[in-house]
Amino acid sequence: MNILKYTAFALVLIGALNWGLIGLFNFDLVAALFGDMTILSRIVYSLVGISAVITGATIHKCEITEKNESCEYGHCH
Repeated sequence: MNILKYTAFALVLIGALNWGLIGLFNFDLVAALFGDMTILSRIVYSLVGISAVITGATIHKCEITEKNESCEYGHCH
């Protein structure tokens, strides 16, 4: 699960950086690298979107520890 969460978080950061480039410089890095709405760029956009859902759903969950600690408001006790 850790690998999935970290991969999803990394893709969300990449997506956020891409949106920053679009907003500031009107430059779409994904389109520049993979083409404008090609199948490959659509896959990248889809993976970023799915990653946002995964990150949003798991952001407040604590990792399971040996002591089986409780989780409240995203903080482990």
